[in-house]
Amino acid sequence: MTNAFGQAVGDEVPGWEPRPWPEPIVLTGRYVELRPLSSAHYADLFAATCGPDDDDLWTYRPVPRPTSLADLWMHLAAHVDADDMVTFALVPLEGERAGKATGIASYLRIEPAHGQIEVAGVLLGRSLQRTRAATEAIHLLMRYAFDDLGYRRFEWKCDSLNEPSRRAAQRLGFVEEGRFRNHMVTQGRNRDTDWFSVTDGEWPAVRSAHERWLDPANFDDAGAQLTSLRDHLAR
Repeated sequence: MTNAFGQAVGDEVPGWEPRPWPEPIVLTGRYVELRPLSSAHYADLFAATCGPDDDDLWTYRPVPRPTSLADLWMHLAAHVDADDMVTFALVPLEGERAGKATGIASYLRIEPAHGQIEVAGVLLGRSLQRTRAATEAIHLLMRYAFDDLGYRRFEWKCDSLNEPSRRAAQRLGFVEEGRFRNHMVTQGRNRDTDWFSVTDGEWPAVRSAHERWLDPANFDDAGAQLTSLRDHLAR
């Protein structure tokens, strides 16, 4: 597209208006429920993510593993009190920890004027990792941002050395955009940050792939997938 001065410019966004700020509401799926984080979840989260063998869950987080409920309380209270983020407790509806908070995820870098939002700070207890509940949790956050609030861009960022997070972004249908070098200092270490996104134009196909994968018919009686999410995204 070219303007009156012969300069290349971006396409117009007809009728664009700033989008609403995400509300701390309950998002319910088949396998997981996202509830606004509160102190009522802290004890369950401590049990799920702060055991003596859970140090590796905290490697890429801003702080090392809290070793007491009081330490975790202070860490999570900062999330609850922050004005620039909305954090949810992830509560599986099935499995050994059904009904108990077993992870967290936040909306961050929320820019209503431009329709941009990020999922950040994802922390999953071991029983929630690699489950359909974990996939559905991200799907619910994306669906609320795109379908209910009308955002144009949904971001995922991670430490460039965090291979599980990179794989998760790609599996979920995010497009890799590049690397910000020397982006942050985390726990005293350099962090290069890799950026991924899904746009509103890509979302319908990604949403359909997620929904097909999450369909109960895609799982056997033990809950194992019959076809992979990557297969659905490739259609």
